Amino acid sequence: ERDSKLIISKWRLPVSGHDYYLVLQKDPDFWKEWAQRTLKNALTLQDLNKNVAKNIILFLGDGMGVPTVTAARILKGQMSGQNGEETQLEMDKFPYVALSKTYNTNAQVPDSAGTATAYLCGVKANEGTVGVSAAAVRSQCNTTQGNEVKSILKWAKDAGKSVGIVTTTRVNHATPSAAYAHCVDRDWYSDGDMPPEALQSGCKDIARQLFENIPDINVIMGGGRRSMYPRNTPDVEYPGDKKHNGTRKDGRNLVAEWTDRKGYYAWNRKELLSLNPNDVDYLLGLFEPGDLPYELERNKETDPSLTEMVDVAIKILRKNERGFYLLVEGGRIDHGHHEGKAKQALHEAVEMDRAITRAGLLTSIYDTLTVVTADHSHVFSFGGYTPRGNSIFGLAPIVSDVDQKPFTSILYGNGPGFKLVNGTRENVSTVHYEQNNYQAQSAVPLSMETHGGEDVAIFSKGPMAHLLHGVQEQHYIPHVMAYAACIGQNKDHCRANSGSPSLSHISPTLAFLLSVKWLLC
Repeated sequence: ERDSKLIISKWRLPVSGHDYYLVLQKDPDFWKEWAQRTLKNALTLQDLNKNVAKNIILFLGDGMGVPTVTAARILKGQMSGQNGEETQLEMDKFPYVALSKTYNTNAQVPDSAGTATAYLCGVKANEGTVGVSAAAVRSQCNTTQGNEVKSILKWAKDAGKSVGIVTTTRVNHATPSAAYAHCVDRDWYSDGDMPPEALQSGCKDIARQLFENIPDINVIMGGGRRSMYPRNTPDVEYPGDKKHNGTRKDGRNLVAEWTDRKGYYAWNRKELLSLNPNDVDYLLGLFEPGDLPYELERNKETDPSLTEMVDVAIKILRKNERGFYLLVEGGRIDHGHHEGKAKQALHEAVEMDRAITRAGLLTSIYDTLTVVTADHSHVFSFGGYTPRGNSIFGLAPIVSDVDQKPFTSILYGNGPGFKLVNGTRENVSTVHYEQNNYQAQSAVPLSMETHGGEDVAIFSKGPMAHLLHGVQEQHYIPHVMAYAACIGQNKDHCRANSGSPSLSHISPTLAFLLSVKWLLC
């Protein structure tokens, strides 16, 4: 009979080699002890964290469906020499997980604009629109006025908190724009992208709204320089490339207006990392004319990583004694999938997980509510009965019993990876399927792969994180975050000058209804 204590202590020793770890997994006690440790940790969750959230951080993986999360987990492990399946993403360590229903008011399979309005403004909306209710119609300027809805970023600012936006896309892209803009078309990046009738009717482009609607956003970082400068203004980084020139028709230099009013501006990594966060209260960082490059292609001399941007953002925002709200988007996960480039997408997801780790080190679970979720999924999948430790970008161990050709584990339901050679499916063993920009095979030919319609995960930790439970509508997310922070419409439950919320101010009738709803859920 084995000494179980000896076995347990052996498992906790540093593993000297991969084979040693595999041997341990053949022992049933290995799995039993792992489960017991997990169980003991789960039992501690009975003590709910009901503190007031001084800080709120929302990490949004654009297009990060559950298959993407799983594949990114495996990739993360394989990048450090492990099998990958047993690896934990930082978001995996969060104590609470729920599912979010992502549909738009007019779309079964949503887009990033309507979904952003849901998880930032707390109301479902039509696809293609940001910061407006479902009464607004895409591209119809005259349906904007009166249908504007405010975001949790605005709720937090009104409560005296510092606020920030960090993204790997343009700062006026769909996800970040719903935090500050009210626009019936997500593609109205600058006035140069708008139809004349919309401009004549008084509608504003999204870049302009970034600086006018909430003029005191403390931190703004991402790409999008060309939307901020007058038409034909050469870009500071690519002066000889006209496609990166400014696009504004109104002649305004929004960056100059920012620096005149607020101060610090950075357009490259060196400028960003050289600043002292203690000396900066307002930061605008625009590191590319459009979206930032993929992490695998990032110029580490000129472009900061998402983790570096998050690090600087939190160090600036946390100086406010009233706390902060920060929106962080791993926006190019979505772009990688649209292009059928799974390797790009998954490395973007791993980088966002690094940023989540960094944020956790800079904040406390006792006063910071952190939520990680996605706006929607993609028709991305991986399967094929691959063995343990198979490269996530590798081949399945069998060939098709229909066309007798190999196939990669990763496949798309539709997209640009559809390819016929001599009338039959391409033999992937003849191509470099593990290259960064390999486009995985798809079932239906499309120039761009589409979103998926299934639910996405919500990971949460910190004050009131347990309220993100079960299967929820996407627009529920900001209401929970606001409740935890005692901002927006959810203030009455908070005791004056207390560190913990209370239901003492809710009427008996409302308390009864809330209790019934909780039981039904």
